[in-house]
Amino acid sequence: MPMRTRSTLTHMLAVVLALGLTTGAARATDGTHRQALKAGAVKVVPVKTGLNVPSGFTFSPDSRIWYLERLTGQVRVLNLKTGTDRLFFDITKVNGSGERGALGIALHPKWPAKPWVYVYATRQGHSGLENQLLRIHAVDGKGAGYRVLFRSPVSSATNHNGGRILFGPDGKLYAIDGENANPANSQDLTGNLMGKILRINADGSIPKTNPFGTRVWAYGIRNSFGFTFDPRTDKLWETENGPECNDEINVIRKGGNFAWGPSESCGSRSAPHDTNRDGPSPRLLPKTWFVDTIGITGAAFCHRCGLGASFAGDLLFGDVNDGILRAAQLNDARTDVASTRQVVAQGTGLHSMEVAPSGRIYFSGSSGIYRLVPA
Repeated sequence: MPMRTRSTLTHMLAVVLALGLTTGAARATDGTHRQALKAGAVKVVPVKTGLNVPSGFTFSPDSRIWYLERLTGQVRVLNLKTGTDRLFFDITKVNGSGERGALGIALHPKWPAKPWVYVYATRQGHSGLENQLLRIHAVDGKGAGYRVLFRSPVSSATNHNGGRILFGPDGKLYAIDGENANPANSQDLTGNLMGKILRINADGSIPKTNPFGTRVWAYGIRNSFGFTFDPRTDKLWETENGPECNDEINVIRKGGNFAWGPSESCGSRSAPHDTNRDGPSPRLLPKTWFVDTIGITGAAFCHRCGLGASFAGDLLFGDVNDGILRAAQLNDARTDVASTRQVVAQGTGLHSMEVAPSGRIYFSGSSGIYRLVPA
């Protein structure tokens, strides 16, 4: 998870605000500021509160919510129709220090015919702490054992573990492994998974179409807890945490270098902020960025999401610092960000964002899961 949380996370309070225009926080890649032209309003409805840090969650086709307790490693299932909340599997040896823990969850795209649950978690391995991807076998509604699909050793630093996992339209599993507070990891392609976006087959093997013959799909990543596929184009959009400057929104490209590394600099107000200056060219730049960091997190596209025409096609994304939900309007070609705007202020941080089978958008925070509805 991003580190820059400035306040103690408490139960989320639903606060409805009219949409406001950003006046300088986000800049387009050409350096100009553009105004958002659409208006609307959104409110937040609690789905389940009193939870234990449900940072990662997903949906099964029958609209059950599968979620993780980040600190304990429990995998739980919430039935929205009945309100029942049951334990599916208890992952042992999870380390929840700092930003570690049970972070990401996904179901096999052919669930339940393929009864596999995937979890990204920081655990004690045979040789020390590791970020692991586990595949858990579901039998009669319970986890019946697991296999570790990959391991990425972590250092003593407790931050920048990434953790988001998601199956793409191509049926491959995508995952983010943060650079574990060492920028040099992001440019190391010698087998180091840290600071990379990864792509694997559902059985853990390496797809033949990966660019480097490894699990790595793209590199030069600092730390991220949000990515999602545009349902209109299948492009992968990612939210990227900057240091003291430059939180980013990127479109991920196969084999792309997003240029985070040891030469990064936030400079000063009178000098350029350059956090994309390492590794080989072309060095891919963000579609938009926040000079003053917000702790950018989960992301989801509004595609028949029930929030009205003013949000149709927008990329919604979170803020772990102040709990502000924002929306990015894309250009007509859906290749760039035209504008961003604030949507709802929660008063506490947003973690993951997911789209339900109905198209509705949900998000999690420190102690609950919530749904977005029109005001």
